[in-house]
Amino acid sequence: MFRTIWILAIALLLGAGLSAAQDEQPSLRELAESRDFYIGAAVWTNHLDVPEHAETLAREFNMLTPEHEAKHCMVERQRGQYDFEATDRLVEFAEEHDMVVHGHTLVWHQCMPQWLVSGDFTRDEAIEIMRDFIFAMVERYKGRIAIWDVVNEAVADSGRGLRRTPWLELIGEDYIELAFRFAHEADPDALLFYNDYGAEAMTGKANGVYELLSDLLERGVPVHGVGLQGHFTLGSVNAGSIAQNIQRLGELGLQVQITEMDVRFNGEPNDNILHQQATDYERMMEVCLESEYCTAFVVWGVSDRFTWLRGSNLGFFENPDVAPLLFDDDYNPKPAYFALLDLLAEETQG
Repeated sequence: MFRTIWILAIALLLGAGLSAAQDEQPSLRELAESRDFYIGAAVWTNHLDVPEHAETLAREFNMLTPEHEAKHCMVERQRGQYDFEATDRLVEFAEEHDMVVHGHTLVWHQCMPQWLVSGDFTRDEAIEIMRDFIFAMVERYKGRIAIWDVVNEAVADSGRGLRRTPWLELIGEDYIELAFRFAHEADPDALLFYNDYGAEAMTGKANGVYELLSDLLERGVPVHGVGLQGHFTLGSVNAGSIAQNIQRLGELGLQVQITEMDVRFNGEPNDNILHQQATDYERMMEVCLESEYCTAFVVWGVSDRFTWLRGSNLGFFENPDVAPLLFDDDYNPKPAYFALLDLLAEETQG
């Protein structure tokens, strides 16, 4: 499906250079906006200091997600003392370029301040700490951050029950409900999402997420959407199963968004790998566009230069040559980019 634009783009690149080729074609953002759809990317503030990064982000995407700097461990390093500088800068960039902000994330076990993790707090004190942080963030950006990932990765990987986290130990299973109610109280107009990985297709983990959300909604908890992260290994996108899962989540009354899409692989990139990666991106985008419930497609970064998958502390994945995103280290668009461009163009024309 993506071969037409891919071949045309290569010819343009060879004949006139990258910038001229991009001037000749619509951007992902323009095509997405023509169908009232969000195409987004995650970013750190220091990425904005790279002119090519800022230019590509503003040109190609209409949604921005703070990759790490809006999380609890980054904002409240000392209790009651909040550092909003990084989040402010990202929100201001989004406003300057007419982008929607998808806030990430208010409650997550992997980014809790050290003073909280090592402290000796009662249940009531822990609830107060969580509430204070949620209100500090959501009230500050009321009317400016339209969507929040309220709780991130709370379901056990097996899908059977909740993940054992400090929040669960400190407060109990109702910490999730409390977090959503606090966020809604702080900004009644914000869309509130639950976000998780490994729950895209019809797996045990997906069943656990579905059961959690069903229970919350039955009890009147203000949950408006679910984020399916989309961290895939090469060739692992099961489009049919993912479509089935999105359908059942949507039927609960929830928006669905692909929130952290990337496609990793072992070894150095080559033509075959990049072609399969493009196919994976295309399949995932196609599933989203074909669903009435899927409203956004967010990639977990702009350029391969800054992908989290090249981090040295991941443990589960080590490949310094991995290139999981739409633009390479030099901000040249990759086959995956043209796959999405072609698909959005076809969907728009159709």
